[in-house]
Amino acid sequence: MKKKVSGGDILIKSLKREGAEVIFGYPGGSVLPIYDALYDADIRHILMRHEQAAAHAADGYARATGRPGVCMATSGPGATNLVTGIATAFMDSSPLVAFTGQVPTALIGRDSFQEADITGVTLPVTKHNFLVKDVRDLTRTVKEAFYIAKTGRPGPVLVDIPKDVSGGMAEYLEPGPVDLPGYKPVVNPDPAAVLAAAGLIASARRPVIYAGGGVVISGAHGELRQLAELIMAPVTTTLMGIGGFPGNHPLSLGMLGMHGTRYANYAICECDVLIAVGARFDDRVTGKVETFAPEAKIIHIDIDEAEVSKNVRVDVPVTGDVRVVLQKLLEVLKGASHPAWVDKINTWKKEYPLQFDDNGLKPQYVIKEIDRLTGGKARITTEVGQNQMWAAQFYTYTRPRSFISSGGLGTMGFGFPAAIGVQVACPEETVFDIAGDGSIQMNIQELATVVSNDLPVNVAIMNNGFLGMVRQWQELFYKRRYSYTEIYGPDFVKVAEAYGAEGIRVTKPAEVGTALEQAIASSRPVFLDFVIEREENVMPMVPPGESLEKMLG
Repeated sequence: MKKKVSGGDILIKSLKREGAEVIFGYPGGSVLPIYDALYDADIRHILMRHEQAAAHAADGYARATGRPGVCMATSGPGATNLVTGIATAFMDSSPLVAFTGQVPTALIGRDSFQEADITGVTLPVTKHNFLVKDVRDLTRTVKEAFYIAKTGRPGPVLVDIPKDVSGGMAEYLEPGPVDLPGYKPVVNPDPAAVLAAAGLIASARRPVIYAGGGVVISGAHGELRQLAELIMAPVTTTLMGIGGFPGNHPLSLGMLGMHGTRYANYAICECDVLIAVGARFDDRVTGKVETFAPEAKIIHIDIDEAEVSKNVRVDVPVTGDVRVVLQKLLEVLKGASHPAWVDKINTWKKEYPLQFDDNGLKPQYVIKEIDRLTGGKARITTEVGQNQMWAAQFYTYTRPRSFISSGGLGTMGFGFPAAIGVQVACPEETVFDIAGDGSIQMNIQELATVVSNDLPVNVAIMNNGFLGMVRQWQELFYKRRYSYTEIYGPDFVKVAEAYGAEGIRVTKPAEVGTALEQAIASSRPVFLDFVIEREENVMPMVPPGESLEKMLG
């Protein structure tokens, strides 16, 4: 008979079997058996300062590597604090496995101390969740959780473990193969659908490829580039698709939608065939749905059949893994060229470039300087708002998984802890979180995490004293009535120094380069407080609910 070990030990061994290298977590009473097992384990644990940040850090790790990120919290408030991070991962299809402690099984349903029905709470924002009631089910459950999180359309999975399960004793038994009758992701596309898509592409005179996060997730960036160059089609990306196609490629249109380039939006309005690849027609992309791509036949390639025709009518759906579908398409497509169409787009690029004036310290200039000094090779995370859009517009992303942002849920406070996960995953790389002075204050306590773990994350704060994007909307649509968007912030330099990090304040354009060079060269975490022009706006902008061609700025 094999030796019996605790549920905590079984969990740790199961995590190692899945290749988990690091857990981002926060201990508490209901997970003490697991943390006791962690004490002697050779899995790295990053002690975060808030559970929400633990989920974002695990999410950042997952997006940087493509492997599931792991986070852990105790029951009750620890578990519910994870929810925003789990929902963020769910909206952006990020593979995350979250472990929560639960009160002992005998106390479930009795309003026990620190009890929360976390499986019920997270049901709408997880791909699947489990409540483990028997220690003998742990190994199988962990294997299924990782399998579900990383296959098909990736997403978060939660495993809730009562304290008597993690503290219970059982033999560790290797689980068998995963067999989930109700879960069979479609990887290979229907050949007839591929041929239909190829036929429509061959007939195109003004094709555009619209690439989303599915390209990055499936690792299809090479195939996407082959497709674009084969059929000479310009490529525009969503926020989540940034990095899936090189931003410096002649066929790149940059981002489309509300804060996309003018030439990308014009191309969408005039194309006759739109090839949507791993994208979901988000409202920030389409604007007024009735006028989106009005002249185009639409091909939609996606692994999630539920996304097809959900927001926009699709003429040719192709369900399957994006990379596999593109490989099949490349086998049957012939080369094409559309010189008049490409010339027209190049004319738009010259007439309507992304630009800004040089009066005062501008955030766009700061981001272009980060781009210049890192050679476009940094890993960039963002918070949400103006800082996020400037980072999307003015940094040149040339590789996948180099731009990491909360696109679907739009979670302020995401960028800094996500940067922690990215830096843990990529210790040799330069990592920047581009933040606003409002959003950085939502998880600023993680300064303690980066200092105590020697993580040289750089945070570039675009400090304008406002909740900038909301203020911009108030300026444009509410007659400059800045209702509660002017925000007081601390002295970020002193805050950084108080935690043991470096702090640098920049107020003039001439100081930007030197400050960034100092931060990049430093082996310590650095807060850069850029005091930018207070009422700088993100342009161009499609007003909410308007057609893409009705851009401001």
